[in-house]
Amino acid sequence: MRITLVSLLFVFFHLQGHAQNTKAPRPNIIFILADDLGFGDVGFNGQKLIKTPNLDRLAAEGKQFTQFYAGTSVCAPSRSSLMTGQHTGHTFIRGNKGVEPEGQYPIADSVTTVAEVLQKAGYKTAAFGKWGLGPVGSEGDPNKQGFNRFYGYNCQTLAHRYYPNHLWDNNQKIVLSENENLRQNKQYAPDLIQKKALEFVDAQANGQPFFLFLPYILPHAELLVPDDSLFQYYKGKFAEKPYKGADYGSDARPGGYASQEYPHAAFAAMVARLDLYIGQVMAKLKEKGLDQNTLIVFTSDNGPHQEGGADPTFFNSGGGFRGFKRDLYEGGIREPFVARWPGVIKPGTKSDFVGAFWDLLPTFAELAGTRSPSRIDGISFVPSLTGKGAQQQHNYLYWEFHEQGGRQAVRQGSWKAVRLDVATNPKGAVELYDLSKDPAEKNNLAAKHPDKAKELGQLMNQSHVPSALFPFGIE
Repeated sequence: MRITLVSLLFVFFHLQGHAQNTKAPRPNIIFILADDLGFGDVGFNGQKLIKTPNLDRLAAEGKQFTQFYAGTSVCAPSRSSLMTGQHTGHTFIRGNKGVEPEGQYPIADSVTTVAEVLQKAGYKTAAFGKWGLGPVGSEGDPNKQGFNRFYGYNCQTLAHRYYPNHLWDNNQKIVLSENENLRQNKQYAPDLIQKKALEFVDAQANGQPFFLFLPYILPHAELLVPDDSLFQYYKGKFAEKPYKGADYGSDARPGGYASQEYPHAAFAAMVARLDLYIGQVMAKLKEKGLDQNTLIVFTSDNGPHQEGGADPTFFNSGGGFRGFKRDLYEGGIREPFVARWPGVIKPGTKSDFVGAFWDLLPTFAELAGTRSPSRIDGISFVPSLTGKGAQQQHNYLYWEFHEQGGRQAVRQGSWKAVRLDVATNPKGAVELYDLSKDPAEKNNLAAKHPDKAKELGQLMNQSHVPSALFPFGIE
């Protein structure tokens, strides 16, 4: 029998097409971002006083990244770093800058976000929670930055209140009439947001992949949670010092924090409620038959807060690291970080890959089979996720912080440098720590290793590109 060239070409293209059609589908991606949750606030990182069974199961069924960092140590710039794949010396939003009547300064239309990258790659995109990168209708509106659907708080200042008078469903203002302009507290916003998030998952099927961003506001202050079984469980377990704040009522201001008679119990119940939400998402994925092809990533936007009666020292929220929210020491930026993807990520494993929020965009882009935008600082850590292939490493990581006089930090290998009071002394001396021997950053080695301190100080100078919107006060 004679086989013609045409026959061979037909067989070749048929088999090639079949291989493409049987290629493993791109994963759904769920990125869960806690608000002000510390490295040590979760059971898998040693928390003893608060139960986090669902997060612990997520870690047991996935991979823990023990050296992963936030974009910086406060909300908006950390989220900007996450969205843009750029560190805070380059990203568009570098500080918390409010605008009237509601919201934060908008991220520019020229910026390409991770949601836009995935949306253009064919993903359905949605966010439920707190935005903080531009008011409704502005160029920073989540609907204009790659999200098909948004529900929650647009403004991070209004997200200080757990019983707000409104939320946003895309550009529609959802008035919460039972909260009566902060005179009543009946509709707990995180529960309302969670309901919408679960409805979104419930509406998905094994077809078009989706990117679900869940920027929960728990356990950010205020310390307030419904008086249900979770709160009741922790009441009476701890010594308490009541906190007096700005209570709901006729004189309540939108950005205040309510009083709390049981601040320790309330904080524990808020972390437990966050854990409950995550368990509900995992259960819904399984119910819909979506869990096997869904990557879940969990982390926090910055270190633990001290507002509203919170007591991170009591809970060892920093996990033994120095510093809190607004610090560039490890406690302010090193976060709990877990990834789960059944059949792809080996369960119960750990990675020491040193990464940060700006690595998420190129990682998700690679998983989606698309390209990252140019001029980003992140690198894909897909090899570390999957355990396959050689992992590229950062030469260094850089952070800056624009409050409290301005701060900078660099990590290179096990060396960590921190510079304070940048606004008044932009090229001042740096503190130097060896994290391999001193993860709590107790021993400043700058005098002992002046050349390394100088080298990392120069990296700080090189990494900061001046911003007219967010100057250190020296430009």
